[in-house]
Order: sequence, then C-alpha cells, then structure tokens
Amino acid sequence: MSTAPSFAAMAPSVRLSERVAEALAAEIRSGRLQPGNKLPTEPELVAQFAVSRTVVREAVSRLKSIGLVESRQGSGVYVLEATIPPLSFDANDAVSREAVIQMVEVRRALEAEVAGLAAQRRSPEDLQRIRQAVAALDRAVEAGGDGVPEDVALHRTIADAARNPFLLSTLQYLSRFLHGATRVTRANEARRGDFARQVKEEHAAILEAIESGDAMAARAAAFDHMNNAIRRIEEADPAFWRQEGAVLARALTTGLTPHTPH
Repeated sequence: MSTAPSFAAMAPSVRLSERVAEALAAEIRSGRLQPGNKLPTEPELVAQFAVSRTVVREAVSRLKSIGLVESRQGSGVYVLEATIPPLSFDANDAVSREAVIQMVEVRRALEAEVAGLAAQRRSPEDLQRIRQAVAALDRAVEAGGDGVPEDVALHRTIADAARNPFLLSTLQYLSRFLHGATRVTRANEARRGDFARQVKEEHAAILEAIESGDAMAARAAAFDHMNNAIRRIEEADPAFWRQEGAVLARALTTGLTPHTPH
C-alpha cells in the first residue's frame, strides 16, 4: 500500500484551484499516486494545502474533467488507470502571445458556426436570454469588472441557441482553454477604451444578426469578432505581455504535461 503524499500549503493566489489541481496531477503523473489509490480526503487536502473546501472541490473537479480521477459513491476519489491522454497543448509553447492567438483561432472556427446556427434555430426565449447576457456583460464592464464570466456566459447562451449537442460538448471539452484565452483578451481590451468600444459593437452586431435570423451575417459577425480579438492581441502594449498577459496566459498550461525534448 502506497504512502499517502503530503502537500505544502499554497500561497494566496487568484487561481488557487488550478494550482492545487496541478500539484495533484503532478503526483499522479509521476506515479507517486497510482491507479486505484485513493486521494487524501477533502479535509486532509484542505489542511495540507491550507485552502478552502471550495478550492479543493474545484481542483478535484478539474482532475475529473481530464480523466485523472473518479468519485466512488460513499468511498472517496480514486486515481484512474491511464487512458488516451486528453487534448493538451505544449506547455513550453502555451505561455506566449502566439498560444493565445492560436486558441482564439480555435474559437473563431467554432463561434462562427455556432452563431450561424443560432440565427437559424433560436427561439424567442433564446433571444431574450442572449439579450440579457449582452446587458449583463455591459453592466459588468461599466462597473469596472473584467467581464470574463459574463463574456463566457454570453457565448454559451448563443451556443445553447444553436441546438447542436456535439458543438456544445466540444466547447465544454475545450472550456478551460477557451476561458483562459478569454481572460487574456478581455484583460488586454480593458486597458484601452477603443478596444472596449469595439468589443461592445461586435457583440451588438452578432446579436443583431441572430435576431434577424440571418445565418450568413451571424457567421460573418462572429468571425470578424474573433479576427478583431486576434488583432487586438497583436496590438497589445509590450508591457502587457511582460506583466498581466503573461501571468494570465499561464493558466492555459495548468495541468498539462511539460514538453519532453526529443
């Protein structure tokens, strides 16, 4: 029987759950926690990492989403046998402006089709929810927030209106990477008033096309929105990448296997 690992307390951080997940994943991938081993209990992890229960639950949920552990009713959380590795990106390349741009390119391919289908299939209730999501994002920005949760919620609401479960599953599978890229793009856009105004206008154009039922216009508006997001990243102040942008971009690599040179 293997000896249960012990973990160092985590220093305060905006994304503690990601750091806890990364530490646990490292134990699993190193073999110190093997398939069939039970993770320390939630109270034990709370005490060892010196974090809240919420942080531990989010971290364990992250490990479940990438197929490293599973919950067993009334028993605990166990390490799974290694299977086909989940979709990942080279950690050495991901902490960069180029990686963010590449993830926005993925969003461009998905969001354009999602918007086009939403224009064709949206119901009156969908339109109301999309309008409310746009308004919620505008309020968050006006109140001084970065609008990341509201931006993600807006695009999810449009995806719901597309009525395609496979597209929804794909977006859910990529959600952590898409959310990470959104954090970077919105942090950059918040630094400049012209960028913020452009984003608001682009969202309005997507909404207008969906409201009018014009699938071609909706695809074009969503495609342009992502293209413009890439342009705004390319035009970001170099200081942004030396400071906030680099820190946020690192979230894209959390839990990924580091690149091994050949």
